Amino acid sequence: MLIFRLLFLLMLGGLSGCANSPKQPEPVVQPATPVKASAAKAVKRDVPPKQTKTSIDPNVLFMLLTAELAGQRGQYGIALDGYLEAAKRVNDPRFAERAVVIAMYMKNAKKANEALGLWLRQAPQNISARKLAVLMALSTGDQVAAESHLEILLQMPPEEFEKNVMEVAVLLQKENKLAELADALAALSINHSKQAIIPYLQSFMAMQLNDHALAESYLQKTLAIRPSWDKALILQSQMAVMSGDLGKATSLLRDNISKYPDNLKFKRLLAQVLLKSENYPEASAILRDIVSEDPADHESQLALGLIYLQDNQNDEAETVFKGLLAQSQTHWQGSFYLGKLEEKRGDTDAALAWYEQVGDGPFAFEAAASTVLLLAKDNKQDQVALKIKAMLDKFPKEKNRILLLQSEILSRQKNYAQAFALLTTGLADSPEEGSLLYSRALVADRLGKFELMESDLKKILANNPKNFEALNALGYSLASRSTRFDEAERYLQQALKLRPDEAVVIDSYGWLQFKLGHPATALAYLRKAFNKQKENEIAAHLVEVLWALGQKDEAKDIFEEAIKATPDDEYLLSVGKRILKNTE
Repeated sequence: MLIFRLLFLLMLGGLSGCANSPKQPEPVVQPATPVKASAAKAVKRDVPPKQTKTSIDPNVLFMLLTAELAGQRGQYGIALDGYLEAAKRVNDPRFAERAVVIAMYMKNAKKANEALGLWLRQAPQNISARKLAVLMALSTGDQVAAESHLEILLQMPPEEFEKNVMEVAVLLQKENKLAELADALAALSINHSKQAIIPYLQSFMAMQLNDHALAESYLQKTLAIRPSWDKALILQSQMAVMSGDLGKATSLLRDNISKYPDNLKFKRLLAQVLLKSENYPEASAILRDIVSEDPADHESQLALGLIYLQDNQNDEAETVFKGLLAQSQTHWQGSFYLGKLEEKRGDTDAALAWYEQVGDGPFAFEAAASTVLLLAKDNKQDQVALKIKAMLDKFPKEKNRILLLQSEILSRQKNYAQAFALLTTGLADSPEEGSLLYSRALVADRLGKFELMESDLKKILANNPKNFEALNALGYSLASRSTRFDEAERYLQQALKLRPDEAVVIDSYGWLQFKLGHPATALAYLRKAFNKQKENEIAAHLVEVLWALGQKDEAKDIFEEAIKATPDDEYLLSVGKRILKNTE
């Protein structure tokens, strides 16, 4: 348990700091031993604070100066003693606060608790001190003290209580202590049965602890107290989404929209659920309603524009994206997606011009990468080299992503050996980097290095067993290049469990069924995959299975449509040769 690290993070996250307080120490905090005593025990709400001096006499001033100088020199023990003694002599909570920070840094549990006790007595309404007291009490198992501090925080408005408790919850969850906070809230609820915020927070925490039944129970208690509370109703729908029941979430949201037609929160969430369900027509209709009612809702505008872009409604998408240009906070979004739109239309110069306008916004890297790929597509290698160098200078922390970009360019040019060498060099510096391993595995497959491909994919899975891309790639490779069908099925079933709606995973499983001699089963999976994503390799698999089942006219139609769109696709061409051969 790294309690001191958590406390220090909590302080830095908003609990420390008056503008005029002494400078806090800056060295990196190392893990520490748990606090042995609870500072919260020192807080007695019914006892008035001890009367102390309110002016700083020369002795205290000298003490503070000594503490400040000691802190700057790294002599934190002297600094701690100085601030702690000053806090005892002067009724100024800033000194106690500073003593708490230094004591936590020094991993001095006793003095941290003593300083926190002083801080609370001198500033009993200080929210930062109360949150810290809750965290320390729960971290050391003192639930009674935690409840007393939560009781004081509960006197605030519900939204403030929620914010403060959630800050503590985030830190406790990192140390698997969230259950203790949930228990404290349960005890608190006994005397506050009409406070809806308590079971609401209990529901949220139960979800984090993966107890869905308990979360639902607490949420029902919440809604019994406040039946029309939109926040609880939205959580109810979100819980349905998290459990995979999109139908239930959709039904709940439709019902809430009919009851509260003016509350756009329900419409926004319904649009997200419909998008997740791939119901794009209805999602776009709802998003249009939202934008009509709230023109300042830029997120809904962007979502609508992206649906238009995906659905080839390019003029509508352009109108939406240009609307985003008017606001400084969304100008970069509009510029980036207008670039994607022009790229889709085949106007490289226009796309490059829009990417240039993205500037230094959140999509600066993506715009630069898109620029490089367009230049590479036009075989402007000198400009590509210059842009790559500029990216390395501008985004030094994105070295691996830039390396992946270079590898992708080389692979598109079929320079697989160079791409392999580049990725191998990157892995020498970052041997566990999953994205590099995955990319090298794909390139190794192109080079016929199947053992290395399998090794790289298994290394990814050793670090991340739920990496569906690695599971899918390994399963598909085993199905296509070996007779190890039992292994392939295990990997692909895991991938399907993780991503049951992912087209490429459905395709891989369908292809495995074909290899196993189950063409009818394979056809069902491949049709489903192709309906979700008309990707070339999926089309090729579907064509082969249809051909094997004697449905040759449909196979030809699908093949001709696919090869017309991408006449140079090697896999499609190889399938076409087999079809033409059999036709002859």
